[in-house]
Amino acid sequence: MADAPNAKDESLAHLIACPHCDALYAVGDVEKGERAACLRCHGSLLSRRKDAGLMIVALSLAAVILLVSALFLPFMEISRLGFSNGATILDTAWAFAGGPMFALSLAVVALIAGLPLLRLCLTLYTIAPLVFDFRALPGARGAFRLSQSLKPWSMVEIFVIGCAVSLVKLGDLARVEIGVAFWMFVIVVIFVVIQDLIMDAWSVWRALER
Repeated sequence: MADAPNAKDESLAHLIACPHCDALYAVGDVEKGERAACLRCHGSLLSRRKDAGLMIVALSLAAVILLVSALFLPFMEISRLGFSNGATILDTAWAFAGGPMFALSLAVVALIAGLPLLRLCLTLYTIAPLVFDFRALPGARGAFRLSQSLKPWSMVEIFVIGCAVSLVKLGDLARVEIGVAFWMFVIVVIFVVIQDLIMDAWSVWRALER
């Protein structure tokens, strides 16, 4: 458990607010494998997992490779009455080039691929040097702040769920074959969820300040 601050001159560098109930605590050094919890709501304040930084770097790098590859590989193929048609994510976006829907297609691609890819790259830029005991790169704090603010806008998981629902409905009208890109998106979602679970933003900020 974390200890509530009882001194008015407590350094702000050692204060942390509970993300669930906003209770304020003074947190000391948390050893690897330990977890600090809120006394009011018992929510997790911070936790240090062994080799968490290395896992975050590995997951981010793997997710970047999968996400970029998924844009160019077949996403699905639809067959009916002897006719079939397959497409990639980029093919779908460019299919509306020159029309009024092109801007919407670009916005969709940006939300499902562009922003998640940017967030993963910002995470790598921030954490990779710290994991390998190098000095933080220039602008690392701004990059990490931006990556955290982009989290609600990274909608790759919404895209996967929406596609799964659409594929079920299309199955009644035509024969649908799921491409390798769809499964890559599923793996990316899993990697991003695991990364967010093991990442301790407070510890990252402390490391950047040092």
